[in-house]
Amino acid sequence: MRRFFSSVRARATLGASLVVAVALVAAGAAVLLSLRANLTDQANGQAESTARSVASRLAANEPYSDLDLDDEERPVQIVDGKERLVAATEDLESISGTGVDAVKPRPGSTPPKSDGEDDGETEAPEPGEVSDDPPKVTSGTATVDGETADYRFAAVEVSVEDKGDFTVYAGASLAAQQSAVSTALTSMLIGFPLLLAVIALVTWLVTRRALRPVDAIRSEMAAITASEDLARRVPEPDTHDEIARLATTTNETLAALQSSVERQRRFVADASHELRSPIASLRTQLEVGVAHPELLDVDGAVEDTVRLQELAADLLLLARLDAGEKPGGGHVDLAALAREELSQRTRDHVDVRMDLKSVEVTGSRSQLARVLGNLVNNAQRHARSHVTVTTRPEGAWAVLEVSDDGNGVPEGERDRIFERFVRLDDARTRDDGGAGLGLAIARDVAARHGGTLTVREAPGGGALFELRVPAATR
Repeated sequence: MRRFFSSVRARATLGASLVVAVALVAAGAAVLLSLRANLTDQANGQAESTARSVASRLAANEPYSDLDLDDEERPVQIVDGKERLVAATEDLESISGTGVDAVKPRPGSTPPKSDGEDDGETEAPEPGEVSDDPPKVTSGTATVDGETADYRFAAVEVSVEDKGDFTVYAGASLAAQQSAVSTALTSMLIGFPLLLAVIALVTWLVTRRALRPVDAIRSEMAAITASEDLARRVPEPDTHDEIARLATTTNETLAALQSSVERQRRFVADASHELRSPIASLRTQLEVGVAHPELLDVDGAVEDTVRLQELAADLLLLARLDAGEKPGGGHVDLAALAREELSQRTRDHVDVRMDLKSVEVTGSRSQLARVLGNLVNNAQRHARSHVTVTTRPEGAWAVLEVSDDGNGVPEGERDRIFERFVRLDDARTRDDGGAGLGLAIARDVAARHGGTLTVREAPGGGALFELRVPAATR
């Protein structure tokens, strides 16, 4: 059972059925209450109409025999001011709800006399008056000619000249109301479950059809996981809905994952190749030194060791950057950083010029120093005579520029040079260049600091590398 309800299809069907069931119960209750109220109002109107009709004729001094009280569906009682029954429907056997339980007039009650009847007076009696007040309506039961039913009773007061006050009780049967409500309730009890079953079935089928692409995506993802083939893609349904967008996003994620894995594999292969060269050279020199100590090239061994150390440091920094290392929250003055880093460099044939304006950024001093060092190393490697380092504020940005007067970077290669282990054929070699990680590290550090690193042509020729990072706010 738990496994069944763990299905989205089952939960959707159950949820839809519950919502519809609640709605049907509420709607059915509202319909039944409205139907009952309307039929009750109709019965009230019928009872009031009968009571006023009898009261009008009673006010006209008609005798009881002419009042026509024998309607079995609308029993009538006429009660005088002393709560004595003076007239009632002939077949009335019992009654409740009118306040007077009597069904037969008491002996000695005197009915009002009709017009022309001799009572010793010369003038005919004046007609009575029927009250215009809304009648009092009550619920009760009555047995007429052996059949008991529920009724609504309306009480209308009438005043007859010289005879006193009377109250006419007339009832209207609720049998029609009860029959209609019972029929509607029976229809609902039969129809609602059938409707719920239809809705549940339709929801189940529609949900299964809608989730079929999801199951196909799941199956393909399971196959990709089992085969470890990231070149495979999940099917994309031609529905342009959320599931289609899910499939598209999944394929984009797979493509990004495949690219990342391939890049990682290339990185490992390139790193292994780069490490193999200095290690092999160092091993060769040491083996020669063991066999022939007088031939040991100590300077070459030191250079290979330094190169190996620098490469290991670059690989370690790239690994930390790929792992999402935070740059830190310290304030760094780019101008002061540039002065300090450049003052520690040994003089060579390339002159380093400085145009430094103080501007602070938030980040890692060591990582920013690595960016500056890598850019200056790259510029000195390609410059003819001089390298220029500039720092300045520019709006919300801090800008560091390193330019040289060399041959520059071809426009088609300006994005490629920031890839790892990339060397331009006409610019660098393993012997005088490096491993091809300096610019890649510089761009990754810039991105970690919320900035960018780009290259363009310098105003005087050569290449100009521009680092932009958000300036620190005080």
